[in-house]
Amino acid sequence: MAILNLPAVVMAGRRTFPYDTGLVYAGLAMKVVSLVVEGLEQAQKAGLFDWLHEEDADVVCLQDTRCSEYTLKGDVYFPENYSPYFLDDFENPKRNGVAIYCKKLPKAIMTGLGFADFDSRGLYIQADYPNISVGSLLVPSGQAGDEAMNTKLKFLEQLGQHLQKVKNKRRDFIICGGWELIGQSIDAEEAGNRTDIPGFSSVEQAWLQELYQNGYCDAFRSTNASSEEFTWWPEGDDAGALRSDTQITSLSLEGRVDSAVINTDDAFSSHAPVIIEYDVDL
Repeated sequence: MAILNLPAVVMAGRRTFPYDTGLVYAGLAMKVVSLVVEGLEQAQKAGLFDWLHEEDADVVCLQDTRCSEYTLKGDVYFPENYSPYFLDDFENPKRNGVAIYCKKLPKAIMTGLGFADFDSRGLYIQADYPNISVGSLLVPSGQAGDEAMNTKLKFLEQLGQHLQKVKNKRRDFIICGGWELIGQSIDAEEAGNRTDIPGFSSVEQAWLQELYQNGYCDAFRSTNASSEEFTWWPEGDDAGALRSDTQITSLSLEGRVDSAVINTDDAFSSHAPVIIEYDVDL
């Protein structure tokens, strides 16, 4: 795990408030966009950065970037109004990878989670602000067989322990991810017809439900209870859809979710962007 401390930036003319008071202030919505891109360069060709420009989010979290920062050609990957940070797989930059684009310069950037077996795989990057941290997470896929599933469960075991430790810190967390996890049948279109749905095994469901019972929440479900909302079509548009991508937050942020939507109007990968606005000020 590496931490890069950055110089502080004072944003003139912006109101701040005591973070844990629970008060609601109009006009302080922070927009966070997250998306599993399945290759940042191909997503760019599909119009991702034009769309992000229109969204004008405060923080953008991207997963499965499949590239190194140093191989990206063109200014389009480095918008002037954002500070972008990348973490790729050390052995093969074309595998995994996460990125986070920050409109306001963070105090520090953390790469990795302190997991010896996983930090070199490009799975987690985090931007730290005074009272809140925003992370971009890619959970290892368990779809390639028993070995892949065992690797995924090992990662989740360590992640669960990590999240229980950090929840006692005097800050809140927003973890945007390609989780490949389904916690309830409402989030799997074919839940009643199949037993082989990715992320929907009994042990995976149990891990996610335990997390939600111990200090964290699904920010999307805080304001959106629709049974027709999905983020991933692993077998194509005509097959069963899943809502396996979300933003999991500290429970204290549950009441600060102003809106939560999934954009299915534009296609940048087989996943759809998750857009959530929070009543917090960076």
